[in-house]
Amino acid sequence: MAEITSLSDAVAELVRDGDTVALEGFTHLIPVAAGHEIIRQRRRGLTLVRMTPDIVYDQLIGAGCAARLVFSWAGNPGVGSLHRFRDAVRKGWPAPLEIEEHSHAGMANRYVAGASGLPFAVLRGYTGTDLAAQTATIKPIACPFTGELLAAVPALNPDVGIVHAQRADRAGNVQFWGITGVQKEVVLASRRSLVTVEEIVDELAPRPGAVVLPQWTVTRVARVPGGAHPSYAMGFSERDNDYYREWDAISRDRDAFTRWLEESVLAA
Repeated sequence: MAEITSLSDAVAELVRDGDTVALEGFTHLIPVAAGHEIIRQRRRGLTLVRMTPDIVYDQLIGAGCAARLVFSWAGNPGVGSLHRFRDAVRKGWPAPLEIEEHSHAGMANRYVAGASGLPFAVLRGYTGTDLAAQTATIKPIACPFTGELLAAVPALNPDVGIVHAQRADRAGNVQFWGITGVQKEVVLASRRSLVTVEEIVDELAPRPGAVVLPQWTVTRVARVPGGAHPSYAMGFSERDNDYYREWDAISRDRDAFTRWLEESVLAA
């Protein structure tokens, strides 16, 4: 049953060293503030899961929070590479980083399987690729009805699933709309969940196309206005394109990144 609390208290309670943590949101509603709070609380040894790791995962990796990354694409959207991610994989700074790479379809289906209480998902999406040769969690499986050779991937059940949304009511029911990605599936698949929201209201007003997560599916809700910045929250904020461009220069240099981390996150 959802409980409304502060962001710092929620992270302190829910995120533990060594956990598998998924922060999801596609272009929109990315829970950046929650990622920064994980950095401030100096969590270590995390397996970070995300379909499209972008700058918040670059920051978590550079801050030394991550030991492993499970993903399907990584980059600074519209700009280029994630330089803290590259430094960790290639040179082990600030700590070595293991990687497990999937396709977008594979990751999405893994979340769906986890949310559905199934042990694995089956799809055609790996046919013709060499990902199965590089990733131990992709296995061939024959259809019991047709004999067609398909790919099986294990369900994803993160210890903690974290998403950002537009609003929640005072009972902890969450409502979000716009590009909704796999946020619903992540919350349903995770053992514990945190939803940061722009506002808390007395009653959720119906909206066309909105997704509602009932209070019994969510562990903690925290009011964090602007919690998706520099990504956007439809109806509340716009994407900060300058931030993404400026991150490229900051993240290229270890000293510049360390200064940014101290001044912009740890001192906040």
